[in-house]
Amino acid sequence: MAVIALATWWFLLQAPSSAEVASQRFVIPRGQTVTKIAIRLREAGLIKHELAFRLLVYKNGLNNKIQAGSFELAANMSANEIMNRLISGTDDIWLTFPEGWRREEIAESVAKQELINFDAVEFLQLSKGLEGQLFPDTYLVSRSLSAAALVDLLHNTFKSKVSTPLDKEITNHSWSLNQILTLASLVQRESANDSEMHLVAGILDHRLRIGMPLQVDATLQYVRGYNQLENTWWPTPLAVDKELDSPYNTYQNATLPPAPICNPSLAAIKAVLNPTSTTALYYIHDNQGRIHIATTLSEHNQNVNTYLR
Repeated sequence: MAVIALATWWFLLQAPSSAEVASQRFVIPRGQTVTKIAIRLREAGLIKHELAFRLLVYKNGLNNKIQAGSFELAANMSANEIMNRLISGTDDIWLTFPEGWRREEIAESVAKQELINFDAVEFLQLSKGLEGQLFPDTYLVSRSLSAAALVDLLHNTFKSKVSTPLDKEITNHSWSLNQILTLASLVQRESANDSEMHLVAGILDHRLRIGMPLQVDATLQYVRGYNQLENTWWPTPLAVDKELDSPYNTYQNATLPPAPICNPSLAAIKAVLNPTSTTALYYIHDNQGRIHIATTLSEHNQNVNTYLR
């Protein structure tokens, strides 16, 4: 019986098709379990049996060694060859761009990966005018990624996740796409979490409708740019910053800035398209990140005294 079991296991570890030499791209997302990977390999015709593959991986103590990324695999490879390929590394790299980053932060982040074909200056040149349309997400890209390819990837993802699915809502809105994205970028930087974005959008929309300056500190941060002392593109706003001469200064101008100040999430864009109807004109966040709103300046000042002093 033991001999039969061993022979069966050996058979199940052989290549599904010795004649099939064409390779296919197999992508392993971050955090995917060996069980799920084995099932997907079998479904792709790359192994004969998922349990046999899992036993092989565990027998060799490699269950925590399989890497996330993309791999070129073929049906003429044995389970052992596939296992070794999956632990030997990938030619791809995962890049994560958080919601609310500006173009410069994207460029700096990718430049740190030392990709041979990526040039940060070129990226900034090619992405000029696309702030707000470089979709924040996690991407699996080739290590040979160029600046032009990254701009195309981020912008095309924006079109597929925003422009196309929300086309009707954007077209029927009283604002232009640029205005929608501009307010969404402010909502992104001003909100502590996704759940309050509709409310923040409603308050800012209310201010715009009555001709009241938005007074968004994030716009002052955008104007100031990179701060070497704080090592950030979003430095602590100062009272003197309210006097900065810039069309982006929402303390000096009772209108939207001319363009987005960052790349907002889909949630922020949807919040602008469907803001909460509110009479509130003010909001603050306390030290725990909870939002407190007010209709009048006196109520707002009371919130400041109660929650921030």
